Amino acid sequence: MNSFFLFFLGLPTLEIFLMIKIGNKVGALNTISLVFLTAIIGVYYARIQGIQNLKSGMLNLYKNKLPVYELLSGASIAIGAFLLIIPGFFTDILGFLLLIPFTRKIIFNIAFKNKIKNNTVHKNNTIDGEIIDKKDDL
Repeated sequence: MNSFFLFFLGLPTLEIFLMIKIGNKVGALNTISLVFLTAIIGVYYARIQGIQNLKSGMLNLYKNKLPVYELLSGASIAIGAFLLIIPGFFTDILGFLLLIPFTRKIIFNIAFKNKIKNNTVHKNNTIDGEIIDKKDDL
């Protein structure tokens, strides 16, 4: 089956399952309040992280460095905020993991581990040179 189809079928099913389980434990009103509370806190925290990320990116630009980490971090903050707006507990957990700088670095290291290993610089002991025939000088 198509993984895209499974994702869009499985994610809402998981979210509904978690809401039913948590709703049985804490009650329906508390569950709905918790969903709204995580969305509000998450968007607020995403705003704070976004501003800090923008300041760090501008600082790197002033130092003539490429703000690669800040660009990736900004994209993950936007995705995390989007996941927090979607009602559900699983997406909230993923959204908060993307918003926390420590876990974001761990996720980046795991995601780009193969890219870094494949792009390592190999030390080459080759010397470039050019042979010039100087028979005319004799």
